[in-house]
Amino acid sequence: MPGRRLTLPNIITFARIAACPAIFFLALSPGVGARIWAFVLFVAAGLSDLWDGYLARRYGWVTDMGKLLDPLADKLLLVATFVPFYILSHQSNPLGRVPWWGVLPGWVILVVFGREILITVFRGYAARRGIVIAAGIAGKRKALLQSLFSGGLLAWYPLVMIARTREWGDLGAWHAWKAFHGAWVGVTLALAIVLTIYSMLDYLWRYRSVVGIRD
Repeated sequence: MPGRRLTLPNIITFARIAACPAIFFLALSPGVGARIWAFVLFVAAGLSDLWDGYLARRYGWVTDMGKLLDPLADKLLLVATFVPFYILSHQSNPLGRVPWWGVLPGWVILVVFGREILITVFRGYAARRGIVIAAGIAGKRKALLQSLFSGGLLAWYPLVMIARTREWGDLGAWHAWKAFHGAWVGVTLALAIVLTIYSMLDYLWRYRSVVGIRD
């Protein structure tokens, strides 16, 4: 039932929040092992998001605390990945570059975080007027593509480091995988940006009455 009691889904969400600083610093660590752990923790965090949502719906463990913590965890996970990506891509080490993109442009960060800030403020304003803005399909797809991109890039970093150390440069299988993996990262980021912008416009248009805009 709704309330502020601590439930299993809330505990899982707390764990996901606690994992965010670890992912952040592990992703920035120069060691292969640390970056592998960053990927593992990110996957675990993503799966925990699905798990706590399922438990909350299945057993009626939806609480006010959960409604507050879950989106907070999602935004912290976004910071824990996109900020390290930006930092790594701007370092002199070419292994930090983003496939297909090279140095991650600053406008990408502005679009991703700007959208989150704008919609959060917009939702808060709507809530004060008694209007609940639920997550839309476009927003959920945007989040999925952002996760696919982040997971792909977190896996990319240790793989290219291992490939260089073990001299896989002449292996055809590695070249094939590198092409596929690079395309995965580059394309999912492009699609995530498109859906980030589209979902923002979709929210603003569907709930335009909140700011007094009428047909």
